[in-house]
Amino acid sequence: MLGIKYPIIMAPMFLVSDVKMVQAASKAEITGAIPALNYRTIEELEQALFTLKESDSRPFGINLIVNKSNFKLKEQLEVCCRIGVDYFVTSLGNPQMVIEQAHAHGIKVFCDVTDLKYAQKVEAQGADALIAVNDRAGGHAGNLSPDLLIPLLKKNIDIPVISAGGVGDHTTLMEIMELGADGVSVGSIFIASEEAPVSEDYKAAIVDHTAEHVVMTTKLSGTPCTVINTPYMQKIGTEQNRLEKVLNKNKRLKKWFKALTFVRGMDKLRNAAFRATYKTVWCAGPSISHVDSIRPISQIVKELVNEV
Repeated sequence: MLGIKYPIIMAPMFLVSDVKMVQAASKAEITGAIPALNYRTIEELEQALFTLKESDSRPFGINLIVNKSNFKLKEQLEVCCRIGVDYFVTSLGNPQMVIEQAHAHGIKVFCDVTDLKYAQKVEAQGADALIAVNDRAGGHAGNLSPDLLIPLLKKNIDIPVISAGGVGDHTTLMEIMELGADGVSVGSIFIASEEAPVSEDYKAAIVDHTAEHVVMTTKLSGTPCTVINTPYMQKIGTEQNRLEKVLNKNKRLKKWFKALTFVRGMDKLRNAAFRATYKTVWCAGPSISHVDSIRPISQIVKELVNEV
């Protein structure tokens, strides 16, 4: 579908994925995607797209948050369609508008799903593939294990199923593929790469911690998100307080509260990702158990496909 040698997407990671990482992924004969929200302005996103197009780092994708808390969605979609990307990864909402506009420009759309009901919905809307987010994923994880989710989707869905979550080495990659997945989306292990733009402390945390240190929090975006359980996370807790929970459920205020929570939470992640601080909020998934050193992306890919 994408013209790559290995069926691997370097997953779009908030405040981690960037042009340099996607270029390295392309050279390693996989594909990489970047969250549009990694760029504070539309002009910065536009420049990143031009850089990728000019360097011939193809194919590459852009991740779009498609719920109402993303006030920049229409502008992000417009500039990506105008300049041209190979595919979108949609998350946290209804992808209908993205699918329609993307297809008008010959761009594929892969939709994050966590269950069969939503998978059937986006298939009916015209999605080109599913990103099947399981309970081992980093960031916004699903509720089902890959051995339940992948066969369920393969049995009932006709478009490709790309599994997200739990892949950290060649063994786990093969386990997922043997379940019937058409490809995998892999994120956390690439944080500890030489090309990743995050702080050395963040990379060291990926190396030094394991799945046992990964916890779920609703403090960052209002939606459950996996982070490393640092002393700071232990201090602030992982659950929203009573007022936050009430506002998050209020129909009139929900959109605005989610947006505020997202901005506040993402600022904490931004500070932790790029500046050494004891107030660390580092997003990661259980697959960090397989990381024991900081390596170039090319080496990580070679180890995944067992070509070392």
